[in-house]
Amino acid sequence: MRAVVYSETGPSSVLRLVQRPDPVPGWGEVVVRIVRAGVNPTDWKFRAGLADISGEIAPGQDGAGVVEAVGPGVDHVRVGERVWLLLAQQGRAYGTATELTVQPANRVIPLPDRASFDLGAALGVPFITAHRLLTSGTVTRLAPGALTGQTVLVAGGAGAVGNAAIQLARWAGATVITTVSSTTKATLARAAGADHVVNYRESDPAAEILAIAPDGVDLIAEVAPAPNATLDLAVTRIHGTIAVYASNGGDDLVLPLRAAYSKNLRFQFTILYTLDQTLLRAAVDDITAALTDNALRVGVDAGLPLHHYDLAQTAAAHDAVEQGAVGKVLLDLD
Repeated sequence: MRAVVYSETGPSSVLRLVQRPDPVPGWGEVVVRIVRAGVNPTDWKFRAGLADISGEIAPGQDGAGVVEAVGPGVDHVRVGERVWLLLAQQGRAYGTATELTVQPANRVIPLPDRASFDLGAALGVPFITAHRLLTSGTVTRLAPGALTGQTVLVAGGAGAVGNAAIQLARWAGATVITTVSSTTKATLARAAGADHVVNYRESDPAAEILAIAPDGVDLIAEVAPAPNATLDLAVTRIHGTIAVYASNGGDDLVLPLRAAYSKNLRFQFTILYTLDQTLLRAAVDDITAALTDNALRVGVDAGLPLHHYDLAQTAAAHDAVEQGAVGKVLLDLD
């Protein structure tokens, strides 16, 4: 099989295309032939040195493809079935930047026939992160109507996680406000389903958000907590939640405590790699339900432009994500 690997951390030039033996599944494992692989910021960050490595690594947490083989003890998927993957490179050397990947059965999820491989490869990191953000407040599971009556503010609605949060929140019945930095990103956020779009470079975002939600928003999915701290405190309602999943704009969050505790605010910090298995399972189940409802989409019409690269162009794909490509970067392996 072909695989893209690196054996030392550094710039994208450390990635190389190689031939490796086809994997064989062990007990409770599944071999998947990858059709599409998703590229996420953590892929290039790990490769650049954020995580220590030992031996040879094939990056990639997300992907979609077809089951090639199953090991003993696996009964929820069959050979030939379409599937999507989550956390494929967590605790393993080989992720999804490879034609074949062997995975624990619980990381291999059936993909409904109506869902494309492009969509399947875009689900893992963005949609599971978005699910955790949206269930950080008063709702523990998502379903149609679960967020009815609630207002969700998605910071950076044109990003992959922001897009996923908009789609899942709208499916669950929330009113969604999102902030963006340009008219182009505003168009994408509306395509994703946002009810209200606030360009924070063209207006007073706090005033505009409070005009929409006078009592404040119920939950904020926050990508840039440091620069947005004052705004978040101003527009969150009493007993609201600020759910943080990234550190865009600064690594240190400083809060005026009196302003925060006077509203009885809840802060939730999220990263997938230490998330409890019950929360991961809940996210998978709810995302599967949304897929079954045909509620999740990718592409320009869904506010998430797709950027396709061949497996041999994985270095360029990493560079595109690092440089802030708007939309979803995918590797094509079919």
